[in-house]
Amino acid sequence: MSTMMKNKLNNYIICILAVFSVGMTTLSAQEAAAPQNLDQLLERVKQDRRSERKWLQDREKQFLADKNQQARLVREAKAELAKVEAVTARLTSTYEANEKVLTTLENELRIAMGTFGELFGVVKQVSGDFRSQIQNSIISAQLKNREPFIARLGESKELPTLDELERFWIELQQEMTESRRVVSFEAPIVTTNGEQTTALVTRVGSFNLMHGGKYLVYQSETDQIVQLGRQPPGHHLSTIKDLEGADANEMVKFSLDPSRGSLLSILVTAPSLMERVNQGGLVGYVILALLAVGLVIVVERVIALSKQEKIIKAQLESKNYDPTNPIGQLMIIFDKYKNTDLETLEVKMNEVIIKYLPSVEKGVNTIKIFAAVGPLLGLLGTVTGMIGTFQSITLFGTGDPKLMAGGISMALMTTVMGLVCAIPLLLLHTFVANKSKGIIQLLEEQSAGLIASRDKVAGE
Repeated sequence: MSTMMKNKLNNYIICILAVFSVGMTTLSAQEAAAPQNLDQLLERVKQDRRSERKWLQDREKQFLADKNQQARLVREAKAELAKVEAVTARLTSTYEANEKVLTTLENELRIAMGTFGELFGVVKQVSGDFRSQIQNSIISAQLKNREPFIARLGESKELPTLDELERFWIELQQEMTESRRVVSFEAPIVTTNGEQTTALVTRVGSFNLMHGGKYLVYQSETDQIVQLGRQPPGHHLSTIKDLEGADANEMVKFSLDPSRGSLLSILVTAPSLMERVNQGGLVGYVILALLAVGLVIVVERVIALSKQEKIIKAQLESKNYDPTNPIGQLMIIFDKYKNTDLETLEVKMNEVIIKYLPSVEKGVNTIKIFAAVGPLLGLLGTVTGMIGTFQSITLFGTGDPKLMAGGISMALMTTVMGLVCAIPLLLLHTFVANKSKGIIQLLEEQSAGLIASRDKVAGE
């Protein structure tokens, strides 16, 4: 082996050993020098092995030292955990003992309070409800200064005294007692022209106030008795006069408002029938005229068709032929053409039926048209009313709803009128049309019967 080959082999071996020993030892400048021959290489390998063995021993010692350190830390952590668990157990025991003491104290408190706690809650609730009741009760128009005591009792955070409970019970009993009585008392009244006068007011329980044959209302916000600007219909007012003129133990009829004023306010503000009709305007009048004309046509058609049915039935029961009656005409034509061919006979008898059709069907389609036009006119009134409403909004804004009430009332009333016109006319049209078809069907049946009897005679 040549010297060059040996040198290359030495270099390869050195590189391999250097790769395995990198990071494990730190060589000095002299040790880092490349070996020049195999003896130096062998010596270098032995040194590296001794260095590696020493490094491994040092590392093992370090691992053992760290292991002892970790074991010591584990022992300290376990000791700390044992202390914490002991504290936890002691606190848990204390907590459970406190819970038992607290439960015992709460039971003792509940027993000591008895029913006072429940009584306190009931008094606050009932006093709050009763305060709202007496604020709006017309009995307060006669019995004054009841609300401050009830309000103080409901807002108090202390148990009520025996005197307060007794007074509260008396107030409740008095409200119940007064709600069944009809009494008269002097009180100031605000009339419709804004003047205040003192007069004798009649109170019917907790429902209505009256004076001079008219209903009154109690305004709790201002604590005033006000006369209604508009009274309900006359038959309700007549009951007031009967009640005011009745004796102490006399039974009379009276229009009572069980809602304590709500129904009365609605009743007096509700427009009458003529006022509702007037709200429809010109379109509403046209719809009513259309309905009236349609009803007249219906009555005329029902009377005419009923007479025709009566005449036809009388002809069927008679053996004499009446030429003014369609059945009589059919029989006359049959006797005249019964010996001719079948086609001629059918044509002649159909001519009688066709000639009679206009008098039977007259006005039926007119009723149907009126029933269809009614909702269209109602829609026209609706659109017209909404246009007026939007014009009011454009000119005056939405601040005052009364400015828009006219257009909205017209829109709604014309819609109602259109339906009121269409629904009965549509039902009556069906009735008249069925009656008309019944007469035509009866004529066709008689015509078919006569032709069939002719064919039977010819066959025999």
